[in-house]
Amino acid sequence: MKITAAESFVVRYEVPRAVTDAVNQATHVCFAGVIVTTDDGLQGTGFTTTLGAGELAIKEVIDRHYAPLLIGADPLCHQRIWEQLYWSEAHWVGRAGVTQMALAAVDIALWDIKAKAAGLPLWKLVGGHKDGAVDSYNTDGGWLNFELPRMIDEMTAMVEAGWPAVKMKIGRPNPREDLARVTAVREALGPGIDLMVDVNQGWDLTTAVTWAPRYDELHLRWLEEPLDPDDVGGHARLAAATATPIALGEHVYSRTAFRDFIERGGIGYVQADVTRLGGITEWLAVAEMAQAHHLPVVPHCGDLMRVAPHLGVGHPACPLVECIPWAQELFADELEIAPGRLRP
Repeated sequence: MKITAAESFVVRYEVPRAVTDAVNQATHVCFAGVIVTTDDGLQGTGFTTTLGAGELAIKEVIDRHYAPLLIGADPLCHQRIWEQLYWSEAHWVGRAGVTQMALAAVDIALWDIKAKAAGLPLWKLVGGHKDGAVDSYNTDGGWLNFELPRMIDEMTAMVEAGWPAVKMKIGRPNPREDLARVTAVREALGPGIDLMVDVNQGWDLTTAVTWAPRYDELHLRWLEEPLDPDDVGGHARLAAATATPIALGEHVYSRTAFRDFIERGGIGYVQADVTRLGGITEWLAVAEMAQAHHLPVVPHCGDLMRVAPHLGVGHPACPLVECIPWAQELFADELEIAPGRLRP
């Protein structure tokens, strides 16, 4: 089997409602990706996502640097292709961000071909650990731009619908306001619901060390992305200062970076994002490393839950997958979303 074509694409999608976190505003999600075709007639689709900026740069990397190297290659040899693209001429300006996200799109497309060639769903191809479904938590009611009454109403509604785990955003200018909001949500939901909070890199280290321990009594499942995602030492210091586990990884672009966080003790939940990390090939390497250190992997859903549920079902390190139920109408294949469960 040989690759005969690699055609890039960009799709722009308006999100159902404008939302914010500590550093981002989202009115659109853009899918930048590639359709890889083989001489056997199989096609694989892969993509990454942006919040409306940078998708054309990703498309350009695919078109100019990666697509020419794909023509004539065997798509089943995903490790060989991954190495060739990673160490291509784009490496000089790459290793993270745009080039790694473009590589993720290509790699996901190759795994799509592998699954089709094998006649298997992706979750079986990567291990088949669970019986077709994986537990899930919901992020879509906890946005930072929601005032507290709306926040409580939306998160309570998710719990009443059957979601056993929900997440909310923090990172407002006054940390006291954040703590008051989380306290109010915890009181509204009760102690039996898993509650996570996400700072989206909004704190400096002093703020984090000062305020994170004050959340310990709220019994959060995790504190997510509190700091600069490149600050390995800062996360290690913070993890030592609080009993609440630290979750991070959606802005970590390599297995080497994850290794450093793990070895320094700065991470409790590994949130590897398949659309940023370099695709399924690199995601599996990180998941194996996390499992070897007895750390859970909870994928960030930059893929809008098209790939991550397969990885969650397939790999034993993954107990949980994020749910943000946007853009599902764009996809031909149905994803079964039940409160607390995803079935690809």
